[in-house]
Amino acid sequence: MSIEKVKAYFAGYGLEDRILEPEASSATVEEAARAVGCEPARIAKTMSFLTADGPILIVMAGDARTDNKKFKAEFHEKARMIPHDQVEVLTGHAPGGVCPFVVNDGVEVYLDESLKRFSTVYPAAGSGNSAIELTLDELEKHSHSKKWICISKDWN
Repeated sequence: MSIEKVKAYFAGYGLEDRILEPEASSATVEEAARAVGCEPARIAKTMSFLTADGPILIVMAGDARTDNKKFKAEFHEKARMIPHDQVEVLTGHAPGGVCPFVVNDGVEVYLDESLKRFSTVYPAAGSGNSAIELTLDELEKHSHSKKWICISKDWN
């Protein structure tokens, strides 16, 4: 189970106690916000896309949406979500629990500028009922993100 891999990863940094596992689902932004007690925008949703170079993950604020024009300008191709039945095989995490931690080799992680308005955010931690509160510096470090990008809209 991928949450176990995520817990083991964060245990190596003494942060495993920050992983929240509410009984309620946190698979959607709205469910996650209710489960952890924050505004939906602070949920750091991880979107999975398939590019010509392979799968990528983009972490963005819960109230942000993908701007297809910005995506194409950044990656030089149309945005294509990974098909639901291929998400776990390609990323290492099942839909509803996709997170930017302990991903499969070759999966690149990007962080969207929509997150920068918060001091802490709540990305998933590998299951449909998990989250971890991290500062942006911690998110950047532990996601091993490639860079900050802006491919989102409707949040500012």
